[in-house]
Amino acid sequence: MDILDYAFMQRALLAAVLVGITAPAVGIYLVQRRQALMGDGIGHVAMTGVGLGFLFSWSPVWMATLVSVLGAVFMELVRWYARTRGDIALAMLFYGGMAGGVMFTSLAPGGSTSNLSSFLFGSLSTVSASDVTAICVLAAFVVLVTVGLRRQLFAVSQDEEFARVTGLPVRFLNLLTAVTAAVTVSVAMRVVGLLLVSALMVVPVAAAQQLTRSFAATFAIAVAIGVSVTIGGTVTSYYQDVPPGATIVLLTIAAFIALTALAAPLARRRARALAASHPGDDPAECAIPASRKAGDTVGA
Repeated sequence: MDILDYAFMQRALLAAVLVGITAPAVGIYLVQRRQALMGDGIGHVAMTGVGLGFLFSWSPVWMATLVSVLGAVFMELVRWYARTRGDIALAMLFYGGMAGGVMFTSLAPGGSTSNLSSFLFGSLSTVSASDVTAICVLAAFVVLVTVGLRRQLFAVSQDEEFARVTGLPVRFLNLLTAVTAAVTVSVAMRVVGLLLVSALMVVPVAAAQQLTRSFAATFAIAVAIGVSVTIGGTVTSYYQDVPPGATIVLLTIAAFIALTALAAPLARRRARALAASHPGDDPAECAIPASRKAGDTVGA
């Protein structure tokens, strides 16, 4: 029977495509800001939201979104105002998020920590119709921010001081990036899992950077890699009965290794082509400075 004959696989594949788009779209800004592990920290905080969802019989996706957004805002406030002791505050936030998730899930009626497994590592069969609706809404927000404000977010990610001088609202954009990352974690937790979502934010971007340094090209290639590995991992998980989150992350790492191996000979070929296009140029260490050349001309 065809894989698309099952309603739960239709939902899982739709969620996988949305995760493949949103995670690298946010991750490219986190990589530029050198905050590659931010998604991992937010994933820990989101566990408390999942536990509260079980405890109050609310949607774990929406509750995780609310709690992770609050956690992301707190992380940005710590980065602004508590630079010297901020690492301690963040550590307590991350570990407290994990502990809160386990505690609230255990206190929920009929709750068990085994209920967290599908949120920690992803699960195909647990993606419900209401989850798909929530994921679609949240993914639309992420795409709107990361594409619609790409110039502003890129400027802030590259150089905050320069962005501030040009008149950009740097703190608001930093806060918006953190909130968007938190929303992305909630989008991805059903497919990849809270503990593995950070890899899907970072590794496709790092893989794309092996081939290009252009922001637009890196963005496009990273999203293409994200969509490819999430679909591939979801399909593999269905046919081989393996965890989808782990499968997706391993495929992402394999893509990074393959592109890294491909990038080295391409770089050497470009270097040889550049050297061949300027055969008469002096080597850099033997070149005569322009000032000397001008002086010789005047003296002559």
